[in-house]
Formats: sequence, C-alpha cells, structure tokens
Amino acid sequence: MTENEISSKIIGAAIEVHKILGPGLLESSYETCLIYELNLHGLEVKSQVALPVIYKEAKLEAGYRIDILVENKVIIELKAVSNLEAIHTAQILTYLKLTNLKLGLIINFNSVKVIDGLRRVVNQL
Repeated sequence: MTENEISSKIIGAAIEVHKILGPGLLESSYETCLIYELNLHGLEVKSQVALPVIYKEAKLEAGYRIDILVENKVIIELKAVSNLEAIHTAQILTYLKLTNLKLGLIINFNSVKVIDGLRRVVNQL
C-alpha cells in the first residue's frame, strides 16, 4: 500500500472520529478513537513510538514520540488546538527527516470540520 493510499484511509478514519466526537476533547481521546478506527480498517498502527535524535554518531533518547505511525510509512501528529501554527509543520517535518519517512499528516480535531484542520507534510515525496 502506498503512502497516498494509506493517507486516504487515515483521512476517512479521522472524519469518522470527528463526526462522532466533534471538537473540544483532549488530544488523547482522539488518539485512542483514531487508533481504534484505523484498526477497523485493517491498518497496522503503532502509538507513542519513541523517536531518538541522532546527533553526530550518538543515538540519543530525547523524549520525542510519534503520536501514531501507520503501516510503518505515515506519521500522524494529532492536535486539539485553536489554530495550527508553523511550528506544528516544522515538528512533523523533523520527525519525517529523523525517520527517513516521506509522508506525515497533522490532524487538528479542534476544528468545526476536521478536514479544515488537516495538513499534509511531505519529505521528498
């Protein structure tokens, strides 16, 4: 399955979660429900994946975590904020570079329509 095929399924699942829950909950609630929905779609999902920082020759555990990793190809960064900021895009782009993955999605569930809170971030795709 390609990154684009996976992202289509992720977006559909996020819309379903948002349709049922709406905005206003904590990020952790959306994470739990989105993982459940992605599993229903038969996708391999990992949550809170440790992300070490490679500095020179050292692999350093710096406390970074990927919210959701789907099919070991697509990173999902979840938010429940008023507005997405440039730093959110920079964060997921850094995660993509550190993992050498190509596609990430930022999903802000604190939007009237979740599609308005969605950003697709690519790393050499």
